[in-house]
Amino acid sequence: MKLDSRFRGNDKFSPIEGGELVFMELQVGVKVLLKNPEGKFLLIKRSDKKYPEVGPRWDIVGGRIEPGTTLLDNLKREVKEEINLELTETPELVAVQDILRLTDKHVVRMTYTGSITGEPKLDEDHTEFGWFTRDEMLKLENLDIYFAELLKANMV
Repeated sequence: MKLDSRFRGNDKFSPIEGGELVFMELQVGVKVLLKNPEGKFLLIKRSDKKYPEVGPRWDIVGGRIEPGTTLLDNLKREVKEEINLELTETPELVAVQDILRLTDKHVVRMTYTGSITGEPKLDEDHTEFGWFTRDEMLKLENLDIYFAELLKANMV
């Protein structure tokens, strides 16, 4: 089938070589680098049981969006679910990354910066948390590769 102009801009179909249309799943994730009043940043360690494909990596709070809900509401939900805290101000969008592009799936990650107060209470998908300076984060082993990319590029 040739590419039909009525499908252009439709996020559920993507042209491939030869002009044929294929279904493509689009997933969007929201993440936030959270800073406390002391100026340190929160990282949480993923459970290797929940995330066996990547193992126990340090990452920032966040996850996939629920369609039909605003990005900010999804971000607030993830903060509440993962660390049982609430944002103290409106977060700022600092980066958008393509983190996975396959023939049938495209995952986009939107990263914000924000502030919180209080001590996190982790959900069952994470094993520990820590407050770090920027220099300490740069030295961490097992840091999420997409967050590390932003950190090294001074985008967060």
